[in-house]
Amino acid sequence: MGRFKVGRLMKEQGLMSKQPGKHAYKNVQVERPDIPNLLDRQFDVALPNQVWCGDITYIWTGSAWHYAAVVIDLHRRRVIGWSMSHRPDAELAARALDMAYELRGKPKGVMFHSDQGSQYGARKFRQRLWRYKMSQSMSRRGNCWDNRPMERVFRSLKSEWMPSTGYRSPNEAKRDVGYYLMNYYNWERPHQFNDGLPPAKAEELAKMVSGFY
Repeated sequence: MGRFKVGRLMKEQGLMSKQPGKHAYKNVQVERPDIPNLLDRQFDVALPNQVWCGDITYIWTGSAWHYAAVVIDLHRRRVIGWSMSHRPDAELAARALDMAYELRGKPKGVMFHSDQGSQYGARKFRQRLWRYKMSQSMSRRGNCWDNRPMERVFRSLKSEWMPSTGYRSPNEAKRDVGYYLMNYYNWERPHQFNDGLPPAKAEELAKMVSGFY
């Protein structure tokens, strides 16, 4: 069906399209030499709870943008924490980290890697890492490949799952995004990195084979 026919039918029904407004992040203006890129694209991690990655993406929720912060364990690319808010601030990132820390049994010695988003360089977030005894690593400014596994999670979410026009409400978005991340992505969606196994099932298999958990 062409756009002109769609336009004619919409006009007959008295319908008008509604386009999302622009979203905006607070851009980092300078490098953070005090937070080096310790991970340095070493994405193959032998054991769980050695390296976690985090990032934030935007989601349209009917009348405004909302933001989702996600944390994954690089070992099998499993989503282990997430949070959503109407503000892309350090509190949002910290809540996702809190969830991951609790769900994974409060591990010590984890390296947390992210891009140079202002949320991850904020004092509030860095204090949370200090409290959890985690080291911090940051991508180089403007280099998305330094956090490629997180980019893949968001690409899958938006291209395979989310409605192309976004959600009708924040509550609908939270339910659907949460289900995708913690259920479908972890337990059902095949992942190329795990030879076709979903991340959670790949973790369970590794546990049975090696007994390192």
